[in-house]
Amino acid sequence: MSKMAEMAQTIEELRTAAASINAAADWLYQQFSGDDNKAQATETPTKKETKPELKLEEVRAVLAEKSRAGHTAEVRSLLKKYGAAKLSEIDPANYEALMKDAEVIGNGS
Repeated sequence: MSKMAEMAQTIEELRTAAASINAAADWLYQQFSGDDNKAQATETPTKKETKPELKLEEVRAVLAEKSRAGHTAEVRSLLKKYGAAKLSEIDPANYEALMKDAEVIGNGS
């Protein structure tokens, strides 16, 4: 892998990590802000109404990790299952299902 490709991959991983940290900080803020009764009363509806949508970078990071772990063929077949040769061709509406399918790659094989 060339130095530029490694740098691009590192940057992508940093962006994914930053997005995850930001999401965790937002969640913590929501959990511990305001009084306890108000947080408990709004907790359930908030989770149902505002489910965070997965971003391309998050899905790419998971699939890249599976590929680096030696499961490149499984990742490619998973992309084909969703009608694409590469991740950017997959409809973002399918990211959640794709991530659920990706979770089982490498588990118990």
